[in-house]
Amino acid sequence: MKQGINELSREEIGMRFPVEIVPFDPRWFDLFDQERKLILNTLGEQLALRVEHFGSTSIPELPAKPTIDILVEIPTDERLHDDIITKLVAQNYDFMWQTDAEPPYMVFVKGYNVTGAKQQTYHIHMGPQTHALWDRLYFRDYLREKPMLAKAYAELKNELAKVYRNDRVAYRLAKTDFVKTKTEEAKQYYVL
Repeated sequence: MKQGINELSREEIGMRFPVEIVPFDPRWFDLFDQERKLILNTLGEQLALRVEHFGSTSIPELPAKPTIDILVEIPTDERLHDDIITKLVAQNYDFMWQTDAEPPYMVFVKGYNVTGAKQQTYHIHMGPQTHALWDRLYFRDYLREKPMLAKAYAELKNELAKVYRNDRVAYRLAKTDFVKTKTEEAKQYYVL
């Protein structure tokens, strides 16, 4: 029986898949586009209302963990969740609920081969248009527009990757203040 990433402890995940920041790779945009097409073909436009590339791999010239982060808008009808989960699990995604925001939202990950070499990794974050997840696009756009801010973020990420190499959760949490502060700045910048 296939063992999935959900069956590993936080410590096992950190040791097996350490935080590694690599130089920007323009192929990340093509990888997103290919996966976007897979998502749309799998879910259809009735379930995947909008598909966006976000996170560090979506920002030109920004070093990043080579994981393609994808944000998918889904309908507000929670009865559709089981269908979404079934369809993406059939595409080799592992599913989990993410509880760092209210309400919790669906996350799907792919590429974490727990018995062999790591493959290209993808993280899909899903929520309706009204979910706070969508604020992440403000952060993305702000860093795209402000290269000096992106450089400061890169420096922070490189420092934190050294400290939290084997703890992906701690690495993510350590970036939270920077991301929240700059997201609020971005919302003020774009909305006003």
